[in-house]
Amino acid sequence: MDYSYRRGEMMATAIWKKIAGGEIDPVYLLTGLEHHFFDATITRLKKALPDIDDASIIRFDLEETPVEMVIEEADTLPFLEERKLIIAGNASFLKAADKSKEKVVHNLAMLENWLANPSPTAVVVFIAPYEKLDARKRITKLMRERATVIEAAHLQGKDLTIWIQQEAKANGSAISSDAADLLVKMAGESLLTLSSEIGKMATYTAGESDITPETIMNLVPRTPEMDVFKLTEAYASGRVSDAVSIYHDLLRNGQEPIMLTALIASQIRLMIHVGSLRKKGYQQSQIAKTLGVHPYRVKLMMENRNAPSEDRLLIILNNLAGIDYKLKSTSGKRERLLELFFMEPFRK
Repeated sequence: MDYSYRRGEMMATAIWKKIAGGEIDPVYLLTGLEHHFFDATITRLKKALPDIDDASIIRFDLEETPVEMVIEEADTLPFLEERKLIIAGNASFLKAADKSKEKVVHNLAMLENWLANPSPTAVVVFIAPYEKLDARKRITKLMRERATVIEAAHLQGKDLTIWIQQEAKANGSAISSDAADLLVKMAGESLLTLSSEIGKMATYTAGESDITPETIMNLVPRTPEMDVFKLTEAYASGRVSDAVSIYHDLLRNGQEPIMLTALIASQIRLMIHVGSLRKKGYQQSQIAKTLGVHPYRVKLMMENRNAPSEDRLLIILNNLAGIDYKLKSTSGKRERLLELFFMEPFRK
């Protein structure tokens, strides 16, 4: 488990509770790659500031606007509300960057002084949507010390399952860990997408029942990755008719042969890695953590009794490389090239 993120997640929950209780700080720093945490925090701030609506939120893009304009706006008394809500996005001065590519020069000395005594009539949210900030910078250190920080890194594995169960509970429902795994397989790992799907299913069940695998299968659209998993498994196991049928479904849904080839190759590589680690005695959770994938994907592969040998998978991977070359070098019907690949009997 990534402890630094788990700490950030717990902080987010605690901070949201404080906001809901009316304890609102003057400066927030939201950083990381999961934009759902940004949206959730801003939504909670809007609810806690009764005079604020979407039209009255003041927004700045710090890749286009100097930070001193944010400070000047924050220090200007609000007109109709007790406190302003100011969103300052793309705080790139907090990360390592090539100064020659920066469009705007920020007065960071002014920001440092302001952070020591921020305006009491404004709530300023700095958003740094980056995986890492430059911890060596003085402004980064000061921002972490003086702002309320929520770190929103990418959730995986058990942490993601726990988050899904918490989100279901917040929507008045419940979901088992197995059903949560299925939901991730169906909808992907984006918290924004998962939150939307959980809300939809909680409304459908109306608090009368849990979110079950049947509910998920009936209501959640499949991702291309899930169909590609089934396609790869069918072909690698020698079920040619199933592979061709799934392939045609993907084409009807607008998927391109080149992209599908890349996804299938990625799936084959994952199968090889899972098999290799399993031979070394790794358990399901250890394999998922080592490879950085959701445990449900590993579970499906380990439970497949018809799983091909590593030699077979390596040959398929090599054949896919040839298909990829043909797809990128021909102007003919690319769909037919990949279809013939699935239809031809596998030869070692």
